[in-house]
Amino acid sequence: MNPDGYEGAYEKGSELAGWAMGRYSYEGIDMNHNFADLNNIMWDAQEMATDKSKVSNHYIPLPEYYTSEEAMVAPETRAVISWMQNIPFVLSANLHGGELVVTYPFDCTRDWAPQEHTPTPDDSFFRWLAAVYASTNQVLANPDRRICHYEDFQQHNNIINGAAWHTVPGSMNDFSYLHTNCFEITVELSCDKFPHASELPIEWENNKESLLVYMEQVHRGIKGVVRDKDTETGISDAIVKVEDLDHDIRTAEDGDYWRLLNPGEYKITVHAEGYIPSVRRCHVGSEPRSTICDFRLTKTPKQRLREILARGGKIPKDLQLRLRALRLRKLRASTKAINQRRARARKARAPRRAF
Repeated sequence: MNPDGYEGAYEKGSELAGWAMGRYSYEGIDMNHNFADLNNIMWDAQEMATDKSKVSNHYIPLPEYYTSEEAMVAPETRAVISWMQNIPFVLSANLHGGELVVTYPFDCTRDWAPQEHTPTPDDSFFRWLAAVYASTNQVLANPDRRICHYEDFQQHNNIINGAAWHTVPGSMNDFSYLHTNCFEITVELSCDKFPHASELPIEWENNKESLLVYMEQVHRGIKGVVRDKDTETGISDAIVKVEDLDHDIRTAEDGDYWRLLNPGEYKITVHAEGYIPSVRRCHVGSEPRSTICDFRLTKTPKQRLREILARGGKIPKDLQLRLRALRLRKLRASTKAINQRRARARKARAPRRAF
């Protein structure tokens, strides 16, 4: 991702490249902190909102300042963001050197403390992902290994919440989680920041099994297709909501979706513009095989009416009756609310009797 940094570190060589050598681009940009800080945008919105359930917990858009040409955003970062937006990735890992630990989001603390455990709504699944990699890595799983610097991550089973280690605003892990459907962790896979070429075969052997087992985790959870009940066409951008998990995902272009989840029973609700929400329960087993949970959504009467009127067609009798029933229901609710307000007003105006 950082060809400028690699070139600088390569010129120095493995023996002379220091800790920060290769970290920055020619423009002085640290790619590891160069993604949009969506955490604080979401948290600020939650603090200001009277109804936190209406604050978006996923697909948070890029802030305007970040998309301007003057923003300090590396072209490589912009390219990776475009790549992430175009392909519906589900699971990812970014590989670093210089330490031996696996970190998981959030990487940024909520109150800007230098270190503070800051979990995502999917904390249990992220901990599972991190543990899967750490427990199958030949070096990380070795109880007799030496520590790299001064922190002994073995007491945490070689995994740690990123923000509990050190706060990093604008990390790729947090950005993936809040801007896309993708779950991502960071693997610090070697004490050596820039291993010598002769050491690469050893590094491959140390991490080969971990990478393969980690990739298998993409099959945990539920997956399926959200379709229009009448046309069987896939519905894109439908929102897939898991009860008691405050992080939604969206369907891809053809209506397909993938939601990573630990084993258990889940109540899933799917919303889409112009459709009646659909709810079903989905069971996730312990075996690494996704549970298929398809949904078929019915258009709302209003949406059907819009489409018929747009075509210049005649409104069917059943739709006329449904629209009439909806209007009557709204009228009754409105009348009930008015009567309740009037009753409260009369009660407030009534004189109090002295005893």
